Amino acid sequence: MPDATPESIERPTNAAQGLPAEPSPVPAPDVPRALEAILMVADEPQSLVNLAAAAHVPVGAVRRAIAELVADYDGERGGVRRGFELREVGGGWRIYVRADYDALVTDYVVTQNPTKLSQAALETLAVIAYKQPISRGAIASIRAVNVDSVVRTLLGRGLITEMFTDSETGAINYGTTDLLLTQLGINAIEELPRISPLLDDGREGFDSDQH
Repeated sequence: MPDATPESIERPTNAAQGLPAEPSPVPAPDVPRALEAILMVADEPQSLVNLAAAAHVPVGAVRRAIAELVADYDGERGGVRRGFELREVGGGWRIYVRADYDALVTDYVVTQNPTKLSQAALETLAVIAYKQPISRGAIASIRAVNVDSVVRTLLGRGLITEMFTDSETGAINYGTTDLLLTQLGINAIEELPRISPLLDDGREGFDSDQH
């Protein structure tokens, strides 16, 4: 009988369908830490149902774990009050910088880390500037690439902001900030040059009534 290959050891499969095996449910004591790990990388607020599906545990267990994390971060159980908080926004949960430190973090990102924006970041910023308010999914559709990390960069630089969360889809819509206007030396986003003359026929890529 031939030896098992590394692939067969590392990637167990569902024999019936030839698919990777489903992850095991997270043990009850580990649910708060598992959710914490998921929330640390989530770009959008996560509903209880989504978190339950990700951790393969009941919604009730997620609800209890979320309450535990909120209390932990707020220092309600004798611990240290963290510089971040777990906040419910638009029907979902997401980790945010605590409001007490917004100014400090903004100063650090804007003035202490003044690296130039990449070409991808500049292109994404242009899409947001001309199409705002716009969701991350719509941005990705226009650019035909994943824009999650770029959007995080622009948020961190204070060049864009979360304007509102769509009540039906839960998608966050983004827009530009006054800091961008300052950097560009203009008073309003309407002062940006019209995009139509830069396109082949003035119609593709952006709506004709957009700047």
